[in-house]
Order: sequence, then C-alpha cells, then structure tokens
Amino acid sequence: MTTMDQAVPSVAAKREQSRAWRKMKRNKSALVGAVIVLFFTVLAVAAPVLPIIDPVATSWSAIRKAPSAVHWLGTDDLGRDILSRMIWGAQASLMAGVFSVAIAVCIGVPFGLVSGYFGGWVDMVISRITEALLAMPFLIMAIALAAFLGPSLMNAMIAIGLSAMPIFVRLTRGQVLAVKTEDYVEGARAVGLNHVEIMVRYILPNVVAPIIVQATLTIATAIIAEASLSFLGLGQQPPAPSWGSMLNVAKNFLSQAPWMALWPGIAIFLVVIGFNLLGDGLRDALDPREA
Repeated sequence: MTTMDQAVPSVAAKREQSRAWRKMKRNKSALVGAVIVLFFTVLAVAAPVLPIIDPVATSWSAIRKAPSAVHWLGTDDLGRDILSRMIWGAQASLMAGVFSVAIAVCIGVPFGLVSGYFGGWVDMVISRITEALLAMPFLIMAIALAAFLGPSLMNAMIAIGLSAMPIFVRLTRGQVLAVKTEDYVEGARAVGLNHVEIMVRYILPNVVAPIIVQATLTIATAIIAEASLSFLGLGQQPPAPSWGSMLNVAKNFLSQAPWMALWPGIAIFLVVIGFNLLGDGLRDALDPREA
C-alpha cells in the first residue's frame, strides 16, 4: 500500500472527527450530559484528596442529624457524614458502570465480529446462545449471577458485565454484516490478508462508532444495576459507601430522616440522565447520515 493510499483515509478520518465535534458542540443536551458526567467523575477521582470527613467514621452524638453547617447533607443512622459517603460512593457507582461495560465490550465485540464475519454454523451457534441470553431480563440475570458469585463490588461488576455482553454481540454482528461486503474489505481479501487482519484493521474501525454510543448508554444501565445489587446486599459491602447500599439503609428511616434517601437518589438520577444525554449526543454526532 502506497503512502498516498494511507494518507487519504487519514485525512478523511480527521475530517469526520472534526465534523462530529462540531455537531457535539451544537447539541446543548449532550453538553449538559457531558458536564454532569465530568462533575461526578472529578468527584470520584478526587475523593482521596478532598478535605472531607472519613466516610466510615461513626459518631453516636450525630445520629440522623439534619443538614447543617458541619454536615452539609446530614448524617445517617450511625452518625456518618452523608456528603463524604456520597463522594466516595461515586467511585463505586462509576467504577461499576465503566468496568462492567468494559467487560461486556471485551467479550461481546470479539464474538460479534467472529459471528458476523464468518457466518455459517459459527454465526448460528453464537446467535442462538445470544438470543437465549437476551431472553432473560437484564437485571434478573445480573442478580442471579451476583448471588452465585457472592456479594462484593467486583462480583457485581462481573455479573453486570456478563449480563450486558449479549447486547454488544448482537450490535457488533449486525454492523459487521453491513460492512464486510464493502469494496475495501473485498480488496483486503484480494491482496491476501488473513481473516484476523481484515477484522481488526478494516472491519472493527468501521463499526466502533455505534459500539461507543451503546457503551455510553449501557454505563447508565449498569449504574442502576449496581445500585440495585447494592440495595439487595449483593454489591458494595458495608461499611464501604455505595449509593445503592445507602438507599438500602435509608428505606428504614424515610419518616425520621428523609435526607438519607434523598441525596443518593438524586445522585443516581443525575448520573444516569447525564450518561443518557451524552450517549444520545454521541449517536447524533457519529451518525454519518446527519448533517
């Protein structure tokens, strides 16, 4: 392949990236979503260095205290500062969302590539298994896997990732079926490239955009799933903070201390809507049919 042949795709790719960025900047809701996601991400990353109270430190003189100058968001049933637990809980929720989706992508995309590219009995086997997994409700499957693996944040991430994996298998397979008949793929076969090189160099880069969009949207679903598992005692284990486990404790004190449930509920709502807005914006920006 000549230098000129390599330069043309590079220029086209840069032009496409510039067009996508301009569309993102014009999409106000996507920018709002990006700001929300960035805000919580910064909080989670900066939690160890922020001058906040120890999130697991108890105080018997400050049990279920309303928001005040000392405890801005109040305290819980053991006198722990809710603000510090919220900030540290962001680590668990965002980590669960990102790592579980990473697991789903790392497993689902290769299977989808192989299924769509080779077709035949390989496609039939992978597709039937994928359809069987998709027949089970996502959250029910995640709960069953988490209960089997045991209660911990790591096991919850694995359970959520495996439950979300069939979505990426089906999405990747559909995209590969549309791309593998293109002229540049046929040309790669004609020059003698092997199947792995064709899939990695020519097919995968052209199907990655919808995968990124789906991953962004799935992070929101994974965060809700992690909160649900923690609420059921299958996720982050006490005394380590998690928004879901905070809601689990707060349900027993809704009349005496409603702020215990209010703040983690708002945080989950904001993060989920942030990722959904960002995902919708990415879908519009990466869609070549949109001007």
